[in-house]
Amino acid sequence: MTTTLKNAEIARRRTDSISRGVGVQTEIYVDRALNSEVWDIEGNRYIDFAAGIAVVNTGHCHPKVMAAVTAQLSKFTHTCHQVLPYENYVRLAERLNALVPGDFPKKTVFVTTGAEAVENAVKVARIATGRNAIIAFGGAFHGRTLLGMSLTGKVDPYKKGFGAMMPDVYHVPFPQEIHDITTEDAMAGITKLFKADLDPTRVAAIILEPVQGEGGFYPAPKDLLRAVRKLCDDHGIVMIADEVQTGFARTGTMFAMEQSGVSADITTMAKGLAGGLPLAALTGKASLMDAAHPGGLGGTYGGNPIGIAAANAVLDVIEEEQLCARANELGGRLKQRLEAIRSVTPEITDIRGPGFMVAVEFANPANHEPDAGFTTRVRVEAQKRGLILLTCGVYGNVVRFLAPITIPDAHFAEAMDILEAAVAAARQG
Repeated sequence: MTTTLKNAEIARRRTDSISRGVGVQTEIYVDRALNSEVWDIEGNRYIDFAAGIAVVNTGHCHPKVMAAVTAQLSKFTHTCHQVLPYENYVRLAERLNALVPGDFPKKTVFVTTGAEAVENAVKVARIATGRNAIIAFGGAFHGRTLLGMSLTGKVDPYKKGFGAMMPDVYHVPFPQEIHDITTEDAMAGITKLFKADLDPTRVAAIILEPVQGEGGFYPAPKDLLRAVRKLCDDHGIVMIADEVQTGFARTGTMFAMEQSGVSADITTMAKGLAGGLPLAALTGKASLMDAAHPGGLGGTYGGNPIGIAAANAVLDVIEEEQLCARANELGGRLKQRLEAIRSVTPEITDIRGPGFMVAVEFANPANHEPDAGFTTRVRVEAQKRGLILLTCGVYGNVVRFLAPITIPDAHFAEAMDILEAAVAAARQG
């Protein structure tokens, strides 16, 4: 007897079997996916403008990535690089050392998740400087581990109820032009911190996202990045760029920091690195990365050979298909369509983001307050029509667009029509 699964049935099973702490934005249970399309277990088809939160930049099941994974599966799946190393791990490290911004010798460490990459970057900064304190920014997201959520600049849902955070972590404002927070305000926050609470000689690192992800897709102004770079140089502080969400062609360059003319000392990355397989890395100045003693960095699954094989293929695809240029092209077309929608939608207060890392922010036209309710309605109406969207932002009033950069033109055009219809439906309540 054949049983046809239903989304609602699995949703009930999920509620009974999985921790409530693992939240979901949809009740769509995926059966298969290809490039920018996904089909659920009931056969419904959707255009995916989430891409696993900027993970499958090269699309679901890209043939070159799948071929690399299949070839590696036929050889071996795991040995632990620290026990029996393998060449493609070394080759990928060589490629990242060449690609990550910075005109200095670099070395790389592979781990499994973005949060793990961030934690290891902090470990490197601490052992290299002999200092403890870390400065991060309001609205930032650096992971859900204890140190990751301590660095994260958003309480609900990431810190709420989890007790005391890690010590020696400090936050300062992040520039948001639309909310009247300037680079001067951010740097004044650091100055005040140094005057009132923190000796700069105790600071190991300043960590920031060149474009805030979960915080609302706010790009870091170039003058902020230059000011932070100078501050770090003046005080012997390690500058860490968290490129977990911005990396691998998403912003129109391989890494977002390339657009600033500023190089961080350590760069963390994950998400788009391995085309959907769990792989993360930190790449930084060789002198810093060699500060740890053998065995101080790494992990059993860090640099799993299947993920490494996928990542080497992803880098090939980005180059061969010119995905940086494609991201800029798609982002320009998306912004153009959003501007047309804004002309009849007073709730839209801002359209921003580099490359194909674009967001739209909504507020109540009557009082200009962030409107999370309207934002949710847009997401829900889009989903009803077959388009998957994600929201973000400290106030929950931002829709972020993260479609695969490989999305075909026809699917992109279809998604734009759905988006326009969804915004119109949201306005009708």
